[in-house]
Amino acid sequence: MKGRFFFVLFIIMFMSFSCRNASNKGSEFVFPEADSIPASEAEKLSTEAIEEISKNIASPVEIANLLQVMAVPYSPEYLASSIDANKQTTAFDKAFSLGVLGADLGYLNMYEKTGTSIDILSSIRKLAEGIRVGQFFDFETIKRLSLNKSNLDSLLFLSIDSYTQIDKYLRDNDRGQLSSLMIIGVWIEGQYLATQVMKEYPDPMLKDRIGEQKIILNDLIMLAAPYCDRDTEFSSLCRNLQAIKETYRDVRITYTLGEPESVEENGGLVIRQTETSVVEMTDAQIASIIEVTKSIRDKLILNN
Repeated sequence: MKGRFFFVLFIIMFMSFSCRNASNKGSEFVFPEADSIPASEAEKLSTEAIEEISKNIASPVEIANLLQVMAVPYSPEYLASSIDANKQTTAFDKAFSLGVLGADLGYLNMYEKTGTSIDILSSIRKLAEGIRVGQFFDFETIKRLSLNKSNLDSLLFLSIDSYTQIDKYLRDNDRGQLSSLMIIGVWIEGQYLATQVMKEYPDPMLKDRIGEQKIILNDLIMLAAPYCDRDTEFSSLCRNLQAIKETYRDVRITYTLGEPESVEENGGLVIRQTETSVVEMTDAQIASIIEVTKSIRDKLILNN
């Protein structure tokens, strides 16, 4: 990991359910359209989906080369500065905001904005304690690492590991709805950051990464589905996710399986299946995704 920057911004890994479907279709697979996800499927796959998606979010995605090529500067305008941890009164708001600020923390750490990251850490601590998961954050160590730029990799690992432990704890203790909210919060903020960068610094590779979110979005909708009728907060969130999904309706993603490759992992050889993807998305579609993402993200963090 030495010398590399890692950042939880884009969630481009695909849950095993999607991959299994792809492999079953042969060497080429076109992501299917579906107007709705059957409730029975959402219930059946909820636990598995949460585990797989949380792993993907908790595993940082290396985008340093892409951002360096794009020469994207840091912008405080991307941060969810309107979130006040002291004003998050419900468990729903606390869990969702915890995810949002987690994504912002990754963004700040990547750009070595230690002063601002300490402020966000304080908010994260309050939110975590508010839903009784503060024990999984080693705040003093994270704070110390934030002030020591030479330990950036350790800082990112510790931050991500804290979120991983929280997710597992919530799921193991029948509080899966809060785990889902945290995951969705990370995704919403990551999607917002990605689309705002795309708006200011258009780039084909970044456009593809945003297009690929169509898949993870469907998985997130499946995660939220069992709770959509739980209360008005969840019902509103589910409608918002569906609104973002509608902007992806005509985005086409085609996967082609490549030749298996051998890689060394933990001292042994592991066979991995390779694949390539082609995203077909018009300028009008990406513009719509950018607009709707911003509108919904801003509404959610302002608790409107």
